[in-house]
Amino acid sequence: MLMTQRERFLACVNFEPVDRVPRYATFVDSLLKKLTEHLGKSPNDYFDMDRGHGAALRPPDGFRFPDYSVYHPGKTHGKDGFYIDGNGCGHQTHGFYHFTEYISPLRNADSFEQIQSYPFVSNHGWLDDKMREAKEDAHRMGRSAVIFVGHMYENAWQVRGYEQFLTDLLTQRDWAEYILDRFFENNLRSAIAAARAGYDAIYTGDDVANQNALMFSPSVWREAMKPRWAKVITEARAIKPDIHVWYHSDGNISEILDDIVEIGITILNPVQPECMDPVAIRKRYGKRLAFDGCIGTQTTFPFGTPSEMRKVVKDLAEALNARKGGLILSPTHVLEPEVPLENIKAFFSACDEL
Repeated sequence: MLMTQRERFLACVNFEPVDRVPRYATFVDSLLKKLTEHLGKSPNDYFDMDRGHGAALRPPDGFRFPDYSVYHPGKTHGKDGFYIDGNGCGHQTHGFYHFTEYISPLRNADSFEQIQSYPFVSNHGWLDDKMREAKEDAHRMGRSAVIFVGHMYENAWQVRGYEQFLTDLLTQRDWAEYILDRFFENNLRSAIAAARAGYDAIYTGDDVANQNALMFSPSVWREAMKPRWAKVITEARAIKPDIHVWYHSDGNISEILDDIVEIGITILNPVQPECMDPVAIRKRYGKRLAFDGCIGTQTTFPFGTPSEMRKVVKDLAEALNARKGGLILSPTHVLEPEVPLENIKAFFSACDEL
């Protein structure tokens, strides 16, 4: 019997049989435009993608974001390819697709008082009306209600500066933890609101690894990041015990997989095959950890052939017994401009042939 997207998602992440293996992909703007022209319609509609739906907390009417321009002297938002995001980070474009140079507003801070005086945006008192409406809309459409509650480590280093934040973690932990707490508090409020609204899953995560290992020692993650994510999950589950938790990190995070499972994460993304072995991870954790991803954007998507794509999808699905749940197939990152359109079509057709 044909399932709705929500029924399929919940069956999959609960390791129950599915009518088809859930699958989706995302694209950079230039590739999305090219693919849409090729297909004659949006790929979201053409491929009937398995995508959830949701909306974040919203600021009340009249809310004004801080003026972060003082942290970027000589730069003007919207001029010469420069803009400032909602956390105050500057982004300088250089004409290479969607990539930007980060300019961290606290990169030159040399006192704790400067860290404390930074105008972090707080979502305390923000409204959940649109969040609740989006959940109702999703369920009415037969879609899962999901929401991304935010990053923690990634936002922290972007505001402070990458090298500066890593140095803080080792030499002045209170600086690093002060910044982490500002984002943790927002994530916690978003997760609690989503649980109260009846969402099916909350999405979280941080890129904490490179191709080979974590960016820092596992002990640093366990001391600084793990307890904060654990609190977010615990508080959400106290309200909605069956809410799923999706966690993203690129790279090889093998060293903290035990911790991820321990704190209640149920869906791991993207499980890069160039960095970790999905089959080995499944053998170790069984039904405690579903996967979302697994099809390489460093290998198969840009450099494989359509026949190789079909083989990769088929072999992985068979090895993980995907028809019994536990696997959402997707590229391990947003698809970049060099990905051949035929490989994208082969991915979806291979998924539907399982």
